[in-house]
Parts: sequence; C-alpha cells; structure tokens
Amino acid sequence: MFGRLRLALLVLALVAVAGDAWLTHWRTTDWDRPLWVTVYPVNGDGSAVSAAYVATLRRETFAPVEAFMARQARHYGLKLDQPVEVRLGPRLREHPPAAPRNANPLAAIWWSLRMRYWAFRVTHAAGGPPCDVRLFASYYDPDAHPRLAHSAGLEKGLIGIANLFASSAMTATNNVVIAHELMHTVGATDKYDPATDQPRYPDGYADPRQVPRYPQVRAEIMGGRIPLSPTRARIPASLAQVVIGPRTAREIHWIH
Repeated sequence: MFGRLRLALLVLALVAVAGDAWLTHWRTTDWDRPLWVTVYPVNGDGSAVSAAYVATLRRETFAPVEAFMARQARHYGLKLDQPVEVRLGPRLREHPPAAPRNANPLAAIWWSLRMRYWAFRVTHAAGGPPCDVRLFASYYDPDAHPRLAHSAGLEKGLIGIANLFASSAMTATNNVVIAHELMHTVGATDKYDPATDQPRYPDGYADPRQVPRYPQVRAEIMGGRIPLSPTRARIPASLAQVVIGPRTAREIHWIH
C-alpha cells in the first residue's frame, strides 16, 4: 500500500511538472520578451580542478551566448534586441540523472520524466533566480576526461544538460555547447549524423551554397562543426564562427 501511494504521489508530481513546463514553453516561444536562462554549475567529476574552475564562473562567462543570439536575431529581423539573457545560478552538489546508454524509447521517456522532476526539485531547493530555461553545466577536468558524454537538451521542460571542460582555454568552445543545448530547449533539432558527428548537408551547413563547398569557414549551430570535406569537420573555436541556419530559425519560430 505504501509503495502504491508513493508511486501515485510521484505520478502527480510529474504531471504537475509537465503541465507547468508546457505552459512555460508556450509563453517562451512567442519571442515577445527575452528568454531568461539560468546556468547551474555542477562539479561533474568531483575533482579539485573542476571545483577551482567553477569558482571562477561569473555571469560574464556566458555573455558570448547572449551576444550570439542577439547577432543572429538581428540577421532574421527579430524585433527583440536581446532575445536571451543568461544568469548564473548557485552551484549544485547533486548530479543530474544519467541518461540511458541504449536507444530504448521507454528508457528515454522515463529518463526525461526523472530529469524534469529532478530539475524542478533541485532548483527549487537551491533558490536560483526565476527563469524560463534551466541549464545544468557539468564541468570535468580535461586531463582526466579528454572525451565527454554527449550533452542533451529537452524541449519538454526547457532543460539543458551540458558536459563541459573545466578549463579557461576551453570556455569559448564550452559556450558553443551551451548555445547548442539552449537551442534544443526551444525546438531546434540536431543537423548532424550521430554516427560520425559530420554535419548534414544542406541544413547542417552554415554556407550550403558556397562554391567550392569545402572547406567551410563557419558552423551551423545545430550542425555543430565546421565541414572541411565530406568526411572531416572541426569544432568551431568560438561562437564567432557559428550561425543559425534558416531551418533552425524556422524551428525556433524566428521565421515562418
């Protein structure tokens, strides 16, 4: 009986979280006001290196994300001068639920529900600033973790999970990851081949009409990388080398 009662309470909590997320998403994709994003830092590997880097984070660390969104909004004629405002939330000691390693749809749905409930619970307890999008930035010592698990962005719940390197030399590329996951939360889809990380032509290319096609010099934000050949691509050094392509702009309701 106790187990059934606990399950019922959990389901009710998840329904409440889902309803609130739907209303929030409906309000935020009108782009009639700035989208408020709060970044919650997490020491992903529990290392001293990551702890020291997290201690250096300031709101200004994420200013390039704001500038990127404003620059791209002007390109598409959006009326908002500043479509995104990024704030720094309190550091969290609890880690987000680990994403499933397999492609089981039921496991993915269950993880999404758990993630949304976890995000609601920990941010409410932490007392961060009011926001539309909650982005959890987990930092790792690059010497101990040269490769990181894929980040994720949930449109349902307006939640981003970014796995990042705890290094000032990688702050600019970290912001590219943050911007990519932020775009997921407002409806943008990936435009690269997950098996190769190669951007898909044409929507994953910043300049698909360029002649000759390669090498490209910019990345499309949801393509993720700068194509150098049909089989090679590199990570952009910063958001200065990134654009929002027309299909992505349509997905986030910047054009119709």
